[in-house]
Amino acid sequence: MDILHYLILSMLLFIVGAVGFIIKKNIISVFLCLELMLNAVNLSFVAFSRQLNQVNGQIFVFFVMVVAAAEAAVGLAITIVLYRNRNTLNVDDADVMKW
Repeated sequence: MDILHYLILSMLLFIVGAVGFIIKKNIISVFLCLELMLNAVNLSFVAFSRQLNQVNGQIFVFFVMVVAAAEAAVGLAITIVLYRNRNTLNVDDADVMKW
C-alpha cells in the first residue's frame, strides 16, 4: 500500500476522534475519542517511518503510547473521583472542581 492510504485512514480516525471529543458529553466517551486521536497520530508516525526507512517515527509512537497510558490512568482516577462526588459522568457537571 502507498503511504497515502495510511495517511487518509489516519486523517479519518483523527476527524472522528475530534468530532467525538467536541460532541460527546460523557467523560468516558471523551477519553476514548482522545485515545482515538492519539492512535491516528501513531498511524501517521509509523507510515512516515516506514516510507523513509527510519525508526524515528516508531520511537515517537512508543513515547506517545506511554503518554496515552499515563493519560488513561489519570483520566480513570479523575472519573472515579468525579462519579463519587457528583454521581454523574457528564462533562458539563465537571467544570468546577470544588469539593
